Amino acid sequence: MPASPSRRPSRAAGRRGRSTASNGRSDNVSLVYDELRELIVWGQLPPGARIAERAVAERLGLSRTPVRSALHRLQQEGFVASSGRGAEQRLIVAPLTAEDGRELFLIIGHLEGLAARIASQLPKARRNQVVRRLRALNRELGVESRKQTSINKIFDLDMEFHRTYVEDVAGSRVIALHRAIKPQTERYVRLYVSTLLDELPTSVKEHDVIVRAIAKGDGTAAQRAVETNWHNAAERLASVIAEHGERGIWHWWTPEAHGGRRPRRG
Repeated sequence: MPASPSRRPSRAAGRRGRSTASNGRSDNVSLVYDELRELIVWGQLPPGARIAERAVAERLGLSRTPVRSALHRLQQEGFVASSGRGAEQRLIVAPLTAEDGRELFLIIGHLEGLAARIASQLPKARRNQVVRRLRALNRELGVESRKQTSINKIFDLDMEFHRTYVEDVAGSRVIALHRAIKPQTERYVRLYVSTLLDELPTSVKEHDVIVRAIAKGDGTAAQRAVETNWHNAAERLASVIAEHGERGIWHWWTPEAHGGRRPRRG
């Protein structure tokens, strides 16, 4: 028997229902995305590790639809890569390579350079506040670099130093791009940080140049100092990768994709 007009769901109620369902799907995609990205950035899903859509769905107690959407987003952002062809095609955690690392470091250098320029033009009171925070962080980083007892603390201090002149300082677009790309550089730093410890005093000195430029309100010098810091970091990373090898590359390597050249390590 047809529902009477008084009992028929209104269009508004229908829209609310669809909106709730849509929000639920969106929340599930974000849940999967955040979970997998954190595991990848922290190295718990190592470079080259296979990611099976079904296994992820079962582990998180979700359908495969939000997992597929999250994996697609991770692939677009460079955290996940496709390996193989046809029926043998599969998704893996993106390998860490010298070329990719260099590109990421230089991109972040340009983004953070722009943020440093903006920071140098802040009103004096606000700029001084940022500078005091930067000096305190870099001073502590210098102490930890000499002690070298806690790699995690060194990593966190360095990250916080750079975050200080980006977050709540740069514009929304720069911050959005920075938040999307910076975690990809974290993968390299976390994996190779123990071999980069000897270079920390140099990095601390480069940080000092950044702080002085921001304190003076010299936007050009601040931007150049940040870009130089990241350019040098890219060179330091390249040297470490050349010595210790790329990671996860064997899972990704095919003769066609790499011109017959075999990866050095992985």
